[in-house]
Amino acid sequence: MRTGAAAGHEGYYHEAVPYHSDDELLAVVVPFLLGGVEAGEPTVVSLGERTGGLVRAALPADSGVTFLPGGDLYARPAVAIRSYQRMLAGYVADGATQIRIIGEVPRAALGPTWDWWARYESAINHAYDTFPLWSMCAYDTRITPAPVLDDVLRTHPRVVTADGRRPSEAYTEPKAYLSEDRAPLPDPLQRAAPVVELVDPSPTRARQAVDGVADGRLPADDVEDLVVAVSEAVTNALRHGRPPVRFRLWVGADRIVVEVADGGGGPADPFAGLLPAADGGAGGLGLWITYQSCNHVALHRAPDAFTLRLTAGNPHFTG
Repeated sequence: MRTGAAAGHEGYYHEAVPYHSDDELLAVVVPFLLGGVEAGEPTVVSLGERTGGLVRAALPADSGVTFLPGGDLYARPAVAIRSYQRMLAGYVADGATQIRIIGEVPRAALGPTWDWWARYESAINHAYDTFPLWSMCAYDTRITPAPVLDDVLRTHPRVVTADGRRPSEAYTEPKAYLSEDRAPLPDPLQRAAPVVELVDPSPTRARQAVDGVADGRLPADDVEDLVVAVSEAVTNALRHGRPPVRFRLWVGADRIVVEVADGGGGPADPFAGLLPAADGGAGGLGLWITYQSCNHVALHRAPDAFTLRLTAGNPHFTG
């Protein structure tokens, strides 16, 4: 039997916690966690070092709360979903009737890569709905930009503060939210002409283009992952998109950026990339692999084109 605010709720009970001070965060989180322990529910904290330390210090010794390394878990959205699903399935297999989690995306995610973390926050309403999960997602309003907070309200069905909880009037169902045409922030590298530009390249030619500019500027694993992602992206565009397929590549001191565009509308599945294709289709699986191979994947649907931007290296550009 589920307890607390989620009592009687089927599936995922997803709340945002926009807090204005450390005391306000603790006022919401500590009772949430202790209530889970008291009810015998798996109770988990997946916060960054600073906020995790605040919560740990506010709990009694040997509280029974599990602390996860949030920075590692939130490396990439598709990886986070896969890891959480595995963890939740394990708790349910052990007999859990409710799991409580308080988490937060990394502070760096509130910047140029927010577009794919916003997609994550929306998609998990679907991805976790087969589990008896009650989770809170913490957002410090002192450092969170206003447009990000707007997305938080649109991707969380409920909001909770020290003053109580309420439905989010701005909440948008995932299929609608994920299908919106929203251009990501342009990478400053793209102000210059690309160092490589190809039309209708083969996957082999695209892979060679990446290898040709790598030149030891990034760790070998990052380059290898980008090569895999580029191969998948070009293959998908050639098979499932509309010609012409355009490949463009930019190189910076700390990153390589690739855009693959075609004249089609992109994948029909709004969860593509964050989840494996529901029908097991190869195209959806390729995009899912791509999401796990790059440090940032941005997508944009325009009336006459679908564009994927893949970043290896540091995606947190500042200007």
